[in-house]
Amino acid sequence: MSIRVKSFLKDVGGADRVTEARREKLKNASAVPDPKDPIRELADKLHPSEMQFRVVDIRDASPTAKAFRFESVDGHIPVFQCGQFVNFRLKIGESLLTRPYTISSAPYEARGEHPFFEITVRRNVPYLVPDYFFENVHVGDVLTGALPFGTFYWEPLRDTNELVALAGGSGITPFYAMAKEIAHGKMRGCKLTILYGSVKSDDIVLKNELDEISAECPDVKVVHVLSDDPGWQGEHGFITREIIEKYSTPNSTFLFCGPLAMFRFVSKALEEMGVPKRRFRHDVVNNPADISTLPGYPKGTEEKAFHITVVRGIHEDVINAKASESVAVALERSAIPVDTHCRNGKCGFCRSQLLSGDIFVSPIGDGRRAMDKELGWFHACSAYPLSDLKIKIPIM
Repeated sequence: MSIRVKSFLKDVGGADRVTEARREKLKNASAVPDPKDPIRELADKLHPSEMQFRVVDIRDASPTAKAFRFESVDGHIPVFQCGQFVNFRLKIGESLLTRPYTISSAPYEARGEHPFFEITVRRNVPYLVPDYFFENVHVGDVLTGALPFGTFYWEPLRDTNELVALAGGSGITPFYAMAKEIAHGKMRGCKLTILYGSVKSDDIVLKNELDEISAECPDVKVVHVLSDDPGWQGEHGFITREIIEKYSTPNSTFLFCGPLAMFRFVSKALEEMGVPKRRFRHDVVNNPADISTLPGYPKGTEEKAFHITVVRGIHEDVINAKASESVAVALERSAIPVDTHCRNGKCGFCRSQLLSGDIFVSPIGDGRRAMDKELGWFHACSAYPLSDLKIKIPIM
């Protein structure tokens, strides 16, 4: 089927007409530059690069997790989608740390008379300084941050309406936001089944809230799968292929958020089920605490220590670095600011240049372009020193 708008020759020649019109406008334009960019100005107002958020409420989400509610100091919260994250800048000691947290509240709650957003933080989770929130953040405190970031959200042009969420531990947060959004009448036509893996029934993050939504909204179903609770009457063990097949359909889109061990297990199960890659999407998966367990890491290196020469403009610093920690962590520990967002090599905010030395790049979060790999660029949050290094990082 073909569509003719004007005619074959007029349509094909349209590009030339636009080019000619542009040349005429340039010829007749003022010689004085106009620095105003209304689109840029609007974008900066809608999504500022730095905002101030006040803590207005803190409540228990489980015995080991708390939900922190924030309001914007200036009243504006940028539009976000379920699954995106806020990035906080935390001053801890002499270090300025940037840390991402998935937004656990629904987008509709950031609109209206009293807009807010929430994050849900669990204690003793590596990489994300959760204990800082538990011990140092109180109602009334103001934190610096920005949002939204990340691409882990439902997209109707790409994903089906039958969603199966595979969650583990604090990985429930994006799906709790999604469940609230569906129950509120948003994401119309979507049906969400959450397969949520936990250890014991008395420490399930956001359990009461999830069960309440599931009881009231027929389009949201929550299935708890407990690995170490003999008295539990529901699903036991881990989220296996059998459990996934039991609660999914051939038209399901699978969404994952949870720890690395669970990701490996679930990925294998979905591959065995023949699920196309386009039907399996996952949030950032954190690197293991023991980096030596990743394939390709040279055994024994994790015990070593090196020096990193850090170049910022014309300034150079030499810092100590452990082979077992990422370059970003070494920089933060040495109070050298580095702009990280996703903390796992996907977003590219901490893109740096390797001038000399050898690094190990985690295969989990290697989001570099082919040309970056060829020219020696790397992401500091997912690269580990294998020798003394000399690197060049952006100036913050």
